[in-house]
Formats: sequence, C-alpha cells, structure tokens
Amino acid sequence: MPLNPEILQKLTNIVGEAYLFADVETRNHYGHDETEDYLFPPNVVVKPANPTEIAAILKLANDYKIPTTPIGARTGLSGGALCIYEGIGLSMERLDKIIEIDEQNLQVTVEPAVINQILREAVAEKGLFYPVDPSSMGSCWIGGNIAENAGGARALKYGVTKDYVLNLEVVLPNGEIIWTGANTLKNSTGYNLTQLMVGSEGTLGVITKAVLKLLPKNSHNVLMLVPFYKANEACEAVSAIFRAGVVPSAIEFMERDAIDWTLRFVEGISVTIKPEHQAHLLIEVDGNYPEVLMLEAEKILSVVEQFEIDEVLFADTEDQKNALWKMRRSVAEAVKSNSIYKEEDTVVPRYMLPELLSGIKRIGGKYGFKSVCYGHAGDGNLHVNIIKGDMTDDNWQTQVPVGIREIFELTVSLKGTLSGEHGIGYVQKNFMDIAFSKIHLELMESIKRVFDPNNILNPGKIFPDHLS
Repeated sequence: MPLNPEILQKLTNIVGEAYLFADVETRNHYGHDETEDYLFPPNVVVKPANPTEIAAILKLANDYKIPTTPIGARTGLSGGALCIYEGIGLSMERLDKIIEIDEQNLQVTVEPAVINQILREAVAEKGLFYPVDPSSMGSCWIGGNIAENAGGARALKYGVTKDYVLNLEVVLPNGEIIWTGANTLKNSTGYNLTQLMVGSEGTLGVITKAVLKLLPKNSHNVLMLVPFYKANEACEAVSAIFRAGVVPSAIEFMERDAIDWTLRFVEGISVTIKPEHQAHLLIEVDGNYPEVLMLEAEKILSVVEQFEIDEVLFADTEDQKNALWKMRRSVAEAVKSNSIYKEEDTVVPRYMLPELLSGIKRIGGKYGFKSVCYGHAGDGNLHVNIIKGDMTDDNWQTQVPVGIREIFELTVSLKGTLSGEHGIGYVQKNFMDIAFSKIHLELMESIKRVFDPNNILNPGKIFPDHLS
C-alpha cells in the first residue's frame, strides 16, 4: 500500500526533497540485492545525512507502524536488505566518512557506508591492518559487514567482523540514539549490547557509527595454489595442516567447476588446470619474517604431499598473487553469470568438511541438481551453489528446497550451522528450526520485541514465517 501524502511530506521535511524518491526506477533499484533474482521495492527511498535525521525517520515510522528497512551496498546474499513489506527504504549511502584513524590506540571510527576496501587501504597507509576481507570487499560497506557479521578469506587466523567491533552508535526503532559499549579492548560491564547488534541484520537498530579495532600491518606473505586429484582429499588436507602446527592466514577451497567457470569469466588470469584436477586449495601464510614464512610453507608442502596432488604453484610476484586472489574472489560472480542458482552458506568444524562435501554431492544426486562448492575451508565455511542447469522449473521449485533442507540437516548433524557469514535474512529464515529449538527462537523473538515492539525495523527477516 502506498504511503499517504501526509507521511511523504513529513519524510520530505526530514531529509529534504532532493533525498526522497518515490519513482518506480529508484524504488526498483533499491529493491534488490545480490540474492538470486528477488525484487521487493519499498514504497519510498529516503537518504538521510546523519543520525538525527535517521532518528526522526524511525520515530515517524514507529508512530505510524511503517515497515522500515536499512539498505546498504546491496551486496548481500541472504536478502537481508530486501523491503519484504514495502514501506520505507532507508538508504545509508550518505554516511560514508572515515571519521578518525587513532594510530595511538589502533582504532578507527567510521560511518556505515564506508567501503570495506577503502577502509583497509586508508589504514594500511598508516601501517595498520583491518583484516576482515569479504569477497565483495571492493563494494560492500562496513555497516552491512557488521549487520551480517561478515567474514572472509582471512577469518581463520584473524577472526570475523565481531572480533573487531568495539563500540557502536545505534538509532533504535523508537528514535533513541545510543552508544552500545566503550572504546576499550576489554569490557565486562553489563550485557554486551555491542555484540548483540553485530549480526542482528538490521532488525534491532540502525548502525550510524562504528569503532573498530586495528592490527599492525604484516609486511610479507607466501601464497600457493595446490591442485588435488580428489576433492575430498583437499578437504582432508585442511585439518591436517592445522594439526601439523601451522596457522595459515587463509585456506580457500575451490572445486574444479568453480575455477573453470571463473577462468572463462575473468580475463587476464593464467592458471593451468588439468582435466584430472578435482579441486584446489589456495593457501596463504603471512607475517613479518620471510624466513619463518618459508619454513611454514615448507611444512604445509610436506602435509599436502601426503595426498594425491599435482605440482604446487608458488606465486612469485605481487601481480601473480593478485591474479590468484582475483580468481578466488570472482567465483561467485562467475557462477551467477553461468546459470540460475541458489547459494547456501554452510559451516562445520573443519575436520567435518570431507563428510559435508560428500553429503552435498549425494543429496544433489538424490534430488537431481548439480552443485559447485567453494569457500573458506580453513574455518569450515563451504559455499554451496546449487545450479539449475537443465532442471525443469517444477523440479527447481519443488525438489531443490527439499534438498536444501536436507543439506542443512546434514550440516547441523555435523555440529555445524546454517550460515557462516551471509546471514539468515529472507531466504534462510524458514530453515531456522533445523538449527534452533522452539525455546531458542522464542528467546530471539523476545529480544526483537524489546527493541522493536511494533516490528517496524527490517520485518520478515531471520524468524520463520510462523513466528513473524
């Protein structure tokens, strides 16, 4: 239902006529993200400039019970920014400043629309390091990273977004503005509202500033690409590397099709893939002492040589390293360009990866779909791309969801869970009963009601339909 003229005028009074959009083209533009082909346009898009304007918008929305969805860079893969119930699309794009880089305390204060890579480059110029590096880091925003608790290739050594968030400025659904914590490395003062906000997918409040922890920048790394003749052995090698006493900065798994499609999709990458190669591991170690890194690389080599592998490629130059990382980070786009697909974001303890991969292939055979798997093998995070290919529309609509549920049931049985870094959002919410009991879900819903009793903020996400 369109918003009435009175509400539109009140929104215009808050943000100004130049920052309110009700035309179809703009609404459609902000009505989708990277989740399949979904389109849920809001009734109106507003682009506030600061927390005060956001507070006024949320107070108005709360008074009139208007669904309001925070919209970031729209790079998400779980439908977290989709305006399921129309209403107000709250674009955060004007809050895009790096406010302060505190070199003394190794902290940075940013607004939510700062691009991840821009932040990484800005702190690197001062000899500092922000480790969280999603594949979409060149376009995704820090606010969305926090909302989804984003990870990335280097999460196994450095952790995910939650490990770097010290304090947040948040606008609550009733328009109140709060800071959730303190700019300290330790805080044992009451409930941890900061970490409650991280990963809450925009359902509890709107993040307007974040204080993030930084690390000193490492000066060296070694990168190798290991081809395996058996995909399951590539998964087995991951745990074996850690058991040998090495903690790489990244271990990325790519099935044969993932690399093949990517090499066809991205120009300028030269990697020889033999027909008998089933999978690759892209392995990186980093630090400040090259001689130590070479010893670690040699130990990794001695581990992977226990499996059936082909010749290991060591990246000799920065250009070669960048090309290999570009190949890995382009896999999702390559798969998307190749076929209609659904992507699931499974995660298990890393030792369980071989069993998860085998189970996914078995389930695909049972329900008639092909899957292409890749992901952050070092922390057990496997992205499962289910490919429509030549499946009939009827089987795609009826059989695939049953197969996905079975994949998630397998994942949970292996002590894993539904999402490692993409979030639950719109597309996974009706699988939440697999991971959580009724009491778990009721506790989460109770927290949502305390923050947002009128359920205006990003409704239709996380909770199964029967709880919404």
